[in-house]
Amino acid sequence: MKRRQFIQQSTAATALVGLSSLGLQSFSSAAKKITILHTNDVHSHIDPFGPDDGRNANKGGVARRATLVKSIRKENANTLLLDAGDIFQGTPYFNYYGGELEFKLMSMLDYDLATIGNHDFDNGIDGLYAQLPHAKFEFVSANYDFSNTVMDTHVKPYKVFIKDGIKIGVFGLGIQLDGLVDKNMYKETVYNDPIETAQDMSRILKDEQKCDLVICLSHIGYYYKKYPNRVSDLVLARATKDIDLIIGGHTHTFLPKPTIEKNSVGKNVLVNQVGAYGLYLGKVDFYFESGKDVKSDGASIIV
Repeated sequence: MKRRQFIQQSTAATALVGLSSLGLQSFSSAAKKITILHTNDVHSHIDPFGPDDGRNANKGGVARRATLVKSIRKENANTLLLDAGDIFQGTPYFNYYGGELEFKLMSMLDYDLATIGNHDFDNGIDGLYAQLPHAKFEFVSANYDFSNTVMDTHVKPYKVFIKDGIKIGVFGLGIQLDGLVDKNMYKETVYNDPIETAQDMSRILKDEQKCDLVICLSHIGYYYKKYPNRVSDLVLARATKDIDLIIGGHTHTFLPKPTIEKNSVGKNVLVNQVGAYGLYLGKVDFYFESGKDVKSDGASIIV
């Protein structure tokens, strides 16, 4: 994609929002900018869709995503690239390579972190474990207890990054596997309540780790209209505090801009998800002024 096209598409898709009670008016030249790029539910889609693929025609593809990511990182070195799970399953690439190609390509794109989706167990937990040497990035999941499995010590509850003096804490959440995945596939993996886990993680990251920005990398689903009380990203946002951004997956929900939800103490939480299959790249920018004021804008960029 040419630079001019990229800027036009990015600008057209951008929605301006504020965190806490702050509105977004302008940014001073002294503001520190942190860019969060994200994908979810790519489902082994390596190649772009073809010209005859209906509404997805000529969209997607890892090579195009790589070009976008490289362009954005060139504009702002303080960038993180995250994935919200379901990396595996969906094309013959997974059937043949078992996830090796997906992890190798994500490593080439310099992904910083990912969480684990239910389809990432489709070759069993042993199959997931076998592909870890090909991933040059880490995995986080705070509510999956892998203590009695081969994944023990290979998945952390959270990770802290520091970009331009800004401390960013990212923790992961996974969906209930029972009923979605055969027990033989995830074996002794223990599922813990996402809301209780998120409350604990956000407290640790905000109060103990002193993070300026707390991100939840979630694979629990955006919202379930028929089951409004089922745990989802929107329910999670309302029930917790100290989370600034929830990056979601699982429900393949395309959001043209981040949803703004009120948390348990009335502050704004951004919730974003970019559909599936690598058709879009999520982009959320946070601006830190005077070390206290935080403002943001978000965009979903067509790949």
